[in-house]
Amino acid sequence: MEITFFGGRVGRKDSGRRLTARGRPDTFPHMHLRSAHPWVSFGLLYILSNTVLMSDPLPHNEPSAPAEDCAPTGETETPACALPSHVQIAEDGLRVTRTEAEWRARLTPEQFHVAREHGTEPAFRNAYWNNKEPGLFRCVGCDAPLFSSEDKYDSGTGWPSFSRPLDERLVGKQTDRSYGRVRTEVHCAVCGSHQGHVFPDGPRPSGLRYCINSASLRFEAMDASAIPAALAEWTATLDANR
Repeated sequence: MEITFFGGRVGRKDSGRRLTARGRPDTFPHMHLRSAHPWVSFGLLYILSNTVLMSDPLPHNEPSAPAEDCAPTGETETPACALPSHVQIAEDGLRVTRTEAEWRARLTPEQFHVAREHGTEPAFRNAYWNNKEPGLFRCVGCDAPLFSSEDKYDSGTGWPSFSRPLDERLVGKQTDRSYGRVRTEVHCAVCGSHQGHVFPDGPRPSGLRYCINSASLRFEAMDASAIPAALAEWTATLDANR
């Protein structure tokens, strides 16, 4: 017998057959088992089947599996998270309104496209998808405190994901039926800036995943214990200016 293992050899060669893992050829292109004593072959196969062949570990930096609503459902179909939104948000009742020129002066072109034109930024290529600092995520349009780092988690989608908003009163929702799908659009209830969508596949206890664009947020680093006071201060100022 000869066993060829990444260039090392033991015994005698013959024609041999290449091993496969779970029926996939070429998983171990440099490992060959040659016919020999059955106990030797059996022992080696047993070790492999209980270690390498059954593990399939993710690479160290590989993100977790994407949430169901953001995973592609076909080879050419775009995942729900990557689609822009097409809803009309009535300005009646919004506390902060600006002209288009004022919005363009305040926001960068990308921020304007996402927050005011309901666009979507690329997954894994945005400012906050992997941000793990403690702090507050404010609306880029009016500085309303919308989300806390305490509720942020890695959904594997490549966008900032939160299990809940900081204050339900500051986040508006609207049914989005664009692209032949039914989604729930999320926007700032103070200025109407588009934030993203919310999906029912988040962690407990809320069971929700707020899939938000980094371009619609401005992060303010602070200790988690200071976030409630920052929220109270902002809402008090808003109420005083009614």
